[in-house]
Amino acid sequence: MSDERTYPQRPYLAVSAAILRDGRLLIVRRARNPARDLYTFPGGAVESGESLAAAAIREVHEETSISIEPVALAGHREVIARDAHGMVERHFVILCFAARWLKGEPILNAELSDARWVDPAELSAYQTTEGLAEIAAAAAKLVTQAN
Repeated sequence: MSDERTYPQRPYLAVSAAILRDGRLLIVRRARNPARDLYTFPGGAVESGESLAAAAIREVHEETSISIEPVALAGHREVIARDAHGMVERHFVILCFAARWLKGEPILNAELSDARWVDPAELSAYQTTEGLAEIAAAAAKLVTQAN
């Protein structure tokens, strides 16, 4: 069975979460394409009938076993990957939430190969998905304001 997200007829909506815990952010390293071996925030596709916040809570829990509380949208990214012939191989619109950590420690599923809590100022030391530092900064500000 082929993955309908490969060579899609339309963009796919996804969510992620910049999770803050005691001033530190959770970053995870992708174990699969797209973004294999890059650090990013946990997340994934929104299911039909699911709210964005519910999708973020579900995806974070599925990928890391962590429970979160989404606070607000911190930003978005659009990922368009083309193959060697210029055809759109993947197209995702990702809405990233600022979120508070509620409970749990990272227990990774097969989609991830590493997880770590980092100071936002340390993000430049990691190979990350595009725009991660900007989203992290926005998320930290939103979570601080919400406290």
